[in-house]
Amino acid sequence: MAQIRIENVRKDYGKFNAVKSSSFTIEDGEFFMLLGPSGCGKTTTLRMIAGLEIPTSGEIYIDGEEVAQKPASQRDIAFVFQMFALYPHMNVGKNISYPLLSQGMPKAEVRKKVGEVAKTLGIEDILNKSVGGLSGGDRQRVALGRAIVRDPKVFLMDEPLGALDAEFREHMSEELRGLHDRMNATTIYVTHDQLEAMQMGDKIVVMNHGVVEQFGVPQDIYDWPATQFVGSFLGSPSMNFLSFSSNFETGDESLSSNSHSFKIPKQLESASGQIALGIRPENVSLSSSSGFIGRVIYNEYLGTTQVVTFATDLGELKAQIPSSEVITMGQHIGLELNSEKITLFDADSGQAFISVANKGIINHG
Repeated sequence: MAQIRIENVRKDYGKFNAVKSSSFTIEDGEFFMLLGPSGCGKTTTLRMIAGLEIPTSGEIYIDGEEVAQKPASQRDIAFVFQMFALYPHMNVGKNISYPLLSQGMPKAEVRKKVGEVAKTLGIEDILNKSVGGLSGGDRQRVALGRAIVRDPKVFLMDEPLGALDAEFREHMSEELRGLHDRMNATTIYVTHDQLEAMQMGDKIVVMNHGVVEQFGVPQDIYDWPATQFVGSFLGSPSMNFLSFSSNFETGDESLSSNSHSFKIPKQLESASGQIALGIRPENVSLSSSSGFIGRVIYNEYLGTTQVVTFATDLGELKAQIPSSEVITMGQHIGLELNSEKITLFDADSGQAFISVANKGIINHG
């Protein structure tokens, strides 16, 4: 397997800038997620790594070798697409063996490798079946088999589970992650599904409008988003944002708006002007002693928890609380924010101001 380095990679299509000077490193053996909404540049980035697109500028290194201008056939990668891309006139075994036979590998060795791959994927009993009559899940396994049979340096997957129904998609995501762990393969996986990225990935790059908004491990990105976009894109329900003006310049470590003032941790860096306070719904709780009051306008029952939407004089605020709490529509309730879970953003740029010293994480504004 291999480390992959992306250095200042840019891709233009005429006057349209699809990817804007992206840089990040994928370590050997990582399961790496490229996450973002449609049109954000994640698939274009994957295709540049694969050699299916040539960067306008920048460098791509695979296992220490610069490959940005090399064709896909010289990069030792395997690509798995959303729509499987199987050969309909071949059976399962022939689909899996095709890459090896095209390389001139002896037939006896091909049979051995196909058998090993089929056993790994649990498809030994369908090797002689036509791919046309297979279920979506079995087709995806065959597509994976054709990719892994070559033992490439890197596996590239472009929303490979997107065509499956929700229940089977969850099952296949577990299988994919398990397969990755057994093979210790370097894998890059494109998805727009933030839950899929959080569940499967060792590292995540979050992209938006061709820009890498944040790069890191899932927990850090979720807890300490670098931009308001990341805070809103990751999480279901997404992060709350409240608008404040800061009093840091007077030495008062608080945020205030109208009659409300919120204390914040001392480790936050000084910020001035209009501030967006970000907080996850699970870090908002009910408090009979709080002067910050919200009126219940919506309640979504989720089994063990409920997501309650409150109208406040600072805008709507969601709280994820135990379903055992009795909530009625129109009720006025005191709300408390966990000050240790606050992220501060510049209201104009959307960039985070804060440094969380006790976590060793810095979000740059």
